[in-house]
Amino acid sequence: MIRILLAEDDASMREYLKRALERTGYAVDAADSGLSAMPLLEKEKYDLLLTDIVMPGMDGIELAQEAAKIAPDMRVMFITGFAAVALKNGKTPPNAKVLSKPFHLRDLVLEVDRMFEVGDASGL
Repeated sequence: MIRILLAEDDASMREYLKRALERTGYAVDAADSGLSAMPLLEKEKYDLLLTDIVMPGMDGIELAQEAAKIAPDMRVMFITGFAAVALKNGKTPPNAKVLSKPFHLRDLVLEVDRMFEVGDASGL
């Protein structure tokens, strides 16, 4: 089963995304910040880091940079309402995807499916 670490500081968005991804067959652990995601990254193996960019403390780009040191093969997808921020200083991982808010859950699931070449989101 594909394992996803979701880092999102908005509680309702975090729960909404977690449930949607679990319903389509992904195993999802959720963290409310980049800082709280770090211990999970250090003790578990994930296939995808799905992170908001703008978060207090450690932002999503910093989290992705740290995650790349721990798990260089893990894929990264940013979700953000501030797409331009994703491009700042070229610090995002070269293979990272960016999904701009607002987005439909189906679009998120389709992007994740594409990353792993699985399933379809026709049930959403």
